[in-house]
Formats: sequence, C-alpha cells, structure tokens
Amino acid sequence: MSYAEALIPAQPAPPEAMKGVSRARVAGYFFLALWALLGISLIAMMITNWDNEKFFRFGPRLLHGLWITVKLVGLSFFLGAILSIPLAFARMSTNKILRSLTYGYVYLFRGTPLLAQIFMVYYGFPQARGFFETIGLWWFFRDPFYCGLFAITLNTAAYQTEIVRGAIQSVHRGQSEAAASLGLHKLITFYKVILPQALIVALRPYGNEIILLIKSSATVSIITVYDLMGETRYAFSQTYDYQTYLWAAIFYLSIVEIMRNGWARMEAYLTRHLRR
Repeated sequence: MSYAEALIPAQPAPPEAMKGVSRARVAGYFFLALWALLGISLIAMMITNWDNEKFFRFGPRLLHGLWITVKLVGLSFFLGAILSIPLAFARMSTNKILRSLTYGYVYLFRGTPLLAQIFMVYYGFPQARGFFETIGLWWFFRDPFYCGLFAITLNTAAYQTEIVRGAIQSVHRGQSEAAASLGLHKLITFYKVILPQALIVALRPYGNEIILLIKSSATVSIITVYDLMGETRYAFSQTYDYQTYLWAAIFYLSIVEIMRNGWARMEAYLTRHLRR
C-alpha cells in the first residue's frame, strides 16, 4: 500500500451489512441465553431431586466409565493419526490404483455411520473366528473394547487422512521449490519445511475431530463396552432415574470444554508468531 493510499480513509460498511451483523449477533445472544436458562433449570432440578445414596453408589462406576472413554478416544485418535499419514500420501499418489483404493477406503468410512461400522466389526468378524484363531488375533476381536477401538480407529483415520491431505496441499508449492534450490533432500524438506506449516493449518480440524470423537465414542456402549455411556445405561437400568443421564451429560460437557479450551491455548501458542 502506497503512502497516498494510506491517507484515504477506510470506507464504512454498508448499512445492510451492519443490519445483518447486528441481527446475527442478537440471534446468537438469544440462543446463548436460552441454553443458559436450560442449564440453570437442569441444575435446579438436580439440586431439588438430589439423591446421595445413588450418587455414592454409581459415582465410582461413572468415573471408571469416564476413564474408559478417555482411553478409547485417546488410543483411537493416536492410532488414527499414525495411519492417516501414509494414507494421505496414498491419496496424493500418482499411482491410480493406490489412489483409487485409498479413495474407496476414505469414502466408505466417511460415508457410512460409525454405529454400522462397529456392528460390522463386533458381529461380522466373529464369523471368521477360525481364521483369526489361526493367525492368533482372536483374543483381540473377541473383546468388545478392542472391537470398538478398531472400528473407531479406522473411522477417524479416514477423516484425519483428508485433514492431512488438505493441510499438505495448502502449503504453497514455492516452499518445496525454494528448499530444492537450496539442495535439501525431499524427506528433509517434508519434515522441516512442509510438515510444520501443514500441521498449523490442520490444528483446528484436528481439534474438531477430537471433539466429535469424544461424543461419537458413546456408540460403543451398544456392544457392551462399559464406557461413560455404558455405565450410565447400567445405572439407569437399576434406578430408572433420569439424573444418571444428566450426570453423563455433565461429564461429556466437561471433557469437551477442557479439550476445546486446551486445544485453543495450544493453537494460540503454536501460532503466536503469525500474529506479530
């Protein structure tokens, strides 16, 4: 921008745009107040109908279920991240067969419900029990937790593959050309130049994927995994008290908020040089 251009005052936004922004802001405040009112009502209901006996009876079980949920989400996300890197390169490969196979995998796991995938693993793989016993993997697929872990890992790997692919392709080609002009090897260029920039782009999608994974992990309770939702269903079957689901909702909300704020702080720390 030249000095003469800098002296020209900025043009104000048109009134129509300002009206649209103000309406959206009012609508946002309205829904925020609505959710706050709903939360206060639920808390008031819990305080009014609080039952210490049920809380101390099922509280430890819910905490154990919370630990199972955290372990399931953490392992599946970590394993999915490891799988996503070679799959992302396969998606960008010039080999049509490899690219088509990877595209089919991503399309299948992103286009079908996670619950159906869990059912396919939990109920479908035991049909080949003899094969898995021969190769020594039956101990893995006979356990509901490992079946859920396997299905969720494949599911999140498909989503993370697209995150990694999009992040790598967002890095300008000139970065690779500049590194090549300096005589850097392609592997060094990728790990030292391309990957750090791609991970910055992928931070926000990764955070969204973890939050979605936390909430979708509740589906494993259908196959008798006693995660947070599984323990909640057990407590409700013993008491028929709706408070058990309110406790579970509070636990899930707490996990999501801790993850969201922690991820936002990490993102702000890693991208602090971009705001200077």
